[in-house]
Amino acid sequence: MHVRHYGGAGDTMIVLHGGPGAPGYMAPVARGLAGSFRVLEPFQRGSGEEPLTVSRHVSDLHELIESLDCDTKTALVGSSWGAMLALAYAAQYPDRVGPLVLIGCGTFDLEARDRMQATCEERMSNDIKCRMNELNGKVPDPNKRLKAMGELILPVYSYDLVTALQEIEECDAHAYDETWQDMLRLQDEGFYPAAFNVIESPVLMLHGAVDPHPGRMIQASLAPYIPQLEYHEWEKCGHYPWLERAVRDEFFTVLREWLSRNLSQG
Repeated sequence: MHVRHYGGAGDTMIVLHGGPGAPGYMAPVARGLAGSFRVLEPFQRGSGEEPLTVSRHVSDLHELIESLDCDTKTALVGSSWGAMLALAYAAQYPDRVGPLVLIGCGTFDLEARDRMQATCEERMSNDIKCRMNELNGKVPDPNKRLKAMGELILPVYSYDLVTALQEIEECDAHAYDETWQDMLRLQDEGFYPAAFNVIESPVLMLHGAVDPHPGRMIQASLAPYIPQLEYHEWEKCGHYPWLERAVRDEFFTVLREWLSRNLSQG
């Protein structure tokens, strides 16, 4: 994996992008933490030689963590799919991971996914729907089409953004399809979220009330298996708190203070 490094002093943490297959957009979060921590931003494995599975991504993350020279356990800060990957890693290697932060965490049951889909459908204007339908003909490349789709629906996922620039390097549509289908398979088989019951690390969910991902429903699906789960929600906030005008400063304050407190106790 390509890995970008920030900071250099302090405890080590890894920021995990979502998508799957949308590397680069956690750069603002990494920069915001770099003054207090040593931060790594890996670009998760793309599609190619072998099918992408949750297990493959977990193994890649483990290889990275094992390569670090750290006196303390590594914290994981994941966004969307990246939050799900953080949980999957902690379930497989509970003794190797420190505090976990789940920003705009993805869904773990059909009911939450149905609610999310309905919310998105309600919020989409006719103009967005029309432009979404035109993408197949106008943008034949699936990677460019996935990126264009994300840009189109960003307002549906947001409240009041400071900027619409997400810093995504390049989307990987095949990586998205393969990885997400495997996550759905594992959920259908009952493996997740039940496997999270071995996680002993502190876990914090940071969520926007305007995020189509239904935060309270996702929290409820995780709580039976992660009783130590903490939940913090902002009213005027969508899927990307660090881009939201009303909460971005508080987001970084809450994130830094919670990480500092829990890393010192680890």
